[in-house]
Amino acid sequence: MDLTGARWRKSTRSGANGGDCVEVADNLPGVVLVRDTKDRDGGTLAFGPAAWLAFVSYAATRD
Repeated sequence: MDLTGARWRKSTRSGANGGDCVEVADNLPGVVLVRDTKDRDGGTLAFGPAAWLAFVSYAATRD
């Protein structure tokens, strides 16, 4: 998968101290990408938009 066009943004739940951060790229067609900011080259998770929406909806109820 070509990730060169991915626009990454840091989670709003990430702290300002630089630790435990997650980045998401949701600008590519048909896929949402997730990676760890501490290890950007360590791997990227890919989700379908429906699966990502289900995860975000569930996580919002756990706040």
